[in-house]
Amino acid sequence: MDATPITAATQAPVIHPSAVVAPGAAIGPGCRIGPFCSIGPDAVLEQGVELVSHVVVDGATRLGAGVRVLPFAAIGTPPQDVKYRGEPTRCEVGRGTLVREGATIHRASVGGGGVTVVGTGCMIMAMAHVAHDCQVGDGVILANNVMLGGHVHVGAGAFVGGGAAVHQTVRIGRLAMVSGLAGVTNDIPPFGYVFGLPARLVGFNRIGLLRRGATREQIRTLRTAHNLLFKEPGEFAAKLESAADRFAGEALVEELIAFVRDPARRRQLVRPGRMAAPELGGVDEENGEGA
Repeated sequence: MDATPITAATQAPVIHPSAVVAPGAAIGPGCRIGPFCSIGPDAVLEQGVELVSHVVVDGATRLGAGVRVLPFAAIGTPPQDVKYRGEPTRCEVGRGTLVREGATIHRASVGGGGVTVVGTGCMIMAMAHVAHDCQVGDGVILANNVMLGGHVHVGAGAFVGGGAAVHQTVRIGRLAMVSGLAGVTNDIPPFGYVFGLPARLVGFNRIGLLRRGATREQIRTLRTAHNLLFKEPGEFAAKLESAADRFAGEALVEELIAFVRDPARRRQLVRPGRMAAPELGGVDEENGEGA
């Protein structure tokens, strides 16, 4: 573990005189803590964390190596949950994540798993909010003013556009893409692309898949399965079983089906709608790719 109590050892942290670091906080080597930051006694900052200025790190919060936090962000502050009574809960931010100006990441409530998690290599843009008990996967981007309600799960590599609001307990699958200003009240399957208020499923994130190494053959197979499940008429459970049989062994389709079948799901999938016009930031129906 890279974090150690403050010492004058090699690569000692650089802490501005105006910063307030409570006794008990563990500050790793190479950390830089700028003006007017406040760090609570249970915080752990691993090697090379930078708090630029006016940053609050509260509660039992761990910032992974190389995390960078810009001014006026608050991490690990208490959940906005009227049932919370100060119970010991945690917040974790993975290594290499960037937290921009004014973003907020709250520690968990006792009604969830006891920890709010933001994964490695994420970007949490200005004024975005990650509520209590959220689980945000590696490489996720939350654009400006995104609002995640409590207990939201966001799969690795997903992108949530500016101003989107995600209802509590919603799951967003891996590599899904949410358009700006969308109102997300239901689950989004892996690789799905949603648009609108209320958000509707209009395609899948072909470009994101290609950028992460999916083959064109895998894309074609996924498009066929996606059309079967979300565009063709029929009872959804029957279509799901048909897809499971037809595409057995196809990894991307199996991941999609497993997400839908997950017994822990709290909400139904986003209901499919008409294909959005490309000029509205929608999807190329033939290619199934996000704008």
